[in-house]
Amino acid sequence: MSELICGFHAVEAVLEQASQRVTSLWVQAGRKDSRMQNLAEQAEALGVPVHRLPREELDRRSQGVRHQGVMAEVAARPPADLAALLDHLDTLDRPPLLLVLDQVQDPHNLGALLRTAAAAGVDAVITPSDRSAGLTPVVRKTAAGAAERILFVRVGNLARALDRLRERGIWIHGLAGQAEAELYAADLTGALALVMGAEATGLRRLTRDRCDALWRLPMASGVESLNVSAAGAVALFEAVRQRQIAPSVRKP
Repeated sequence: MSELICGFHAVEAVLEQASQRVTSLWVQAGRKDSRMQNLAEQAEALGVPVHRLPREELDRRSQGVRHQGVMAEVAARPPADLAALLDHLDTLDRPPLLLVLDQVQDPHNLGALLRTAAAAGVDAVITPSDRSAGLTPVVRKTAAGAAERILFVRVGNLARALDRLRERGIWIHGLAGQAEAELYAADLTGALALVMGAEATGLRRLTRDRCDALWRLPMASGVESLNVSAAGAVALFEAVRQRQIAPSVRKP
């Protein structure tokens, strides 16, 4: 089974991080572009076949995803599962920072959150397998290569997965617009899983019940909430800020 990766950032990332999965590179025929030429030369050096196709054919194959004249066909990689996540946590020598997305369905939001998570040094992004966006071409394009750089985990039962994380000493902090306390009062320096809810409905009840604390972003009067990808960026980089001024924190 194969999948498509579109756009310069995403294709460059998969060639850098997992070139063995790339089966073909498609570039726009007749286009004079040094970046495209460098990418084609890199692929050829790695033994990846390069095909030059008309723009119309690339448009047809991308099915509406903006490709910038560059696409790669790669062998599909299944998401990691809970066991793989727990094994990954065992390799860390610092408190983990995890992002949990409770049924985020918009592929642009997931892609933006993956990009932010990679920039913030998140160790894994965790989603339930039902009613959640997966790693589609739109997600990969929006993530601008981050989908290849960060561990993406799908679990069958999110509440049970959060219980397992708590058993590992990881604090579960959720963002909810109805929470009483503001995020900037939270201690985000230790082992942390930050939980974001779905675009329209927020955190599900079982997910909220697993949270050790709930926080809200301070919002000006008349503004109900931020887009989940924007709220996730604010929360993750608050965690980054706190961790940078508390460098002595170590894995429990």
